[in-house]
Amino acid sequence: MLDVILDAVLDSLKILPFLFLTYLLMEYIEYNAMGKLTKVISKFRRSGPLFGGITGIVPQCGFSAAASGLFSGGVISIGTLIAVFLATSDEMLPLFISHGMNGDKIISIVIVKILISIVTGFAVDGMLFLLKKKRIKSIHDFCEDEHCDCEDGIFKSALIHTIKIWIFVFIVNICLNILLNSTGFMNISEFIGNRAWIAVPLVCLIGLIPNCASSIVITECYLSGIISSGAMMAGLLVSCGVGLLVLYRSNHSLKENVCITAAMYIIGIFWGFVIEFFGIVF
Repeated sequence: MLDVILDAVLDSLKILPFLFLTYLLMEYIEYNAMGKLTKVISKFRRSGPLFGGITGIVPQCGFSAAASGLFSGGVISIGTLIAVFLATSDEMLPLFISHGMNGDKIISIVIVKILISIVTGFAVDGMLFLLKKKRIKSIHDFCEDEHCDCEDGIFKSALIHTIKIWIFVFIVNICLNILLNSTGFMNISEFIGNRAWIAVPLVCLIGLIPNCASSIVITECYLSGIISSGAMMAGLLVSCGVGLLVLYRSNHSLKENVCITAAMYIIGIFWGFVIEFFGIVF
């Protein structure tokens, strides 16, 4: 039990600086920049998926948590959020490196993840633009929903936002760690190996679990030769750490959150089968 709590503490602590800096930026945009910074950001909004795909590849789920906060405040688009989620590698890179995986293979996987995230992010934004689905959400609305007493200063407000989100993530992480440890989550590899025909959607479903354990299991299964490149990519594309947890806590539109989660799952399966179909091996 102590190990479960310790893992939850460590996983949650990793996102603290990202959350605080994100909410500090959001407060600054609304209350100190007098709209100037917002105009600058809006100019680069259409290029969001490009920057999201590049920054999201850093092996740290803090970027996905930060992206969820920025999306909830209306700063970035859905396409940019999804690009960050798809690119986020969580525990993938450290495990590849620690297992002595060939550098060329690691670079290939990283590049493919970046390209998929950027292309998908632009495709999502483009589709929503054609459908004229404009999302109207402002940082001011977010602050009102959170009742954060913004008039007391941006540092206090950002700290309140951070604490609220962090407590939620910490509690859910403990519950997930208890569940995963009690059900023998690592033994899922046997189920995957015996049912290759369902590996892509199953591994993708595992990747959606908002916990670093999912990316660890997927990476270990791939390194052990239990799952294929397509299944591995499908799972790791949607494995965005605690990004989804922060999204569900900070964005108050449950319908929107469910649609994003479903879209992530469909996107992961799609690219997984594309890689399987073309016989791509890393």
